[in-house]
Amino acid sequence: MSIDELRAYGLTEMTDSEIANFLASQRVGVLALPEEGSPYLFPISYEFDGDDSLYFTYLSGSSSRKRQATDVAETASFLVFAVDTMYSWESVLLTGRLERGSESAWDDVEALLADVWRPDLFESASLSGDVELYEFRIEDRSGVKHQGLPPGLEPSET
Repeated sequence: MSIDELRAYGLTEMTDSEIANFLASQRVGVLALPEEGSPYLFPISYEFDGDDSLYFTYLSGSSSRKRQATDVAETASFLVFAVDTMYSWESVLLTGRLERGSESAWDDVEALLADVWRPDLFESASLSGDVELYEFRIEDRSGVKHQGLPPGLEPSET
């Protein structure tokens, strides 16, 4: 079914303000990078600057598939979603460009990255691995949400 058809069941498109608030309230999404055959997808924590960029830190080794796929990608997609119940969920899809951050960029976004969630395993490993900063520049954004029971399932007022 299309989004237009799902509106009859309570699905709504998110406004730009709702998308920004949602991105600011979340910390993890799924990054999709183009690769030959099928996309390379992986979960990653992020920080949103409140405007048009997300920031990722990669923990990578000498032959990182993630870094190699990122460095050749012209565009990427990023999906952030939250599901409270089957009748209450939100989903935001972003498309944009990824660029490796410079050394000076770390200083500019260090305060933003302080709140980025990472598994403890990655925190420990970052002491011995390469940590790189990437900026995801948002070029297109869309979001949908469903809040509450769909029409026909709501309790009747009697």
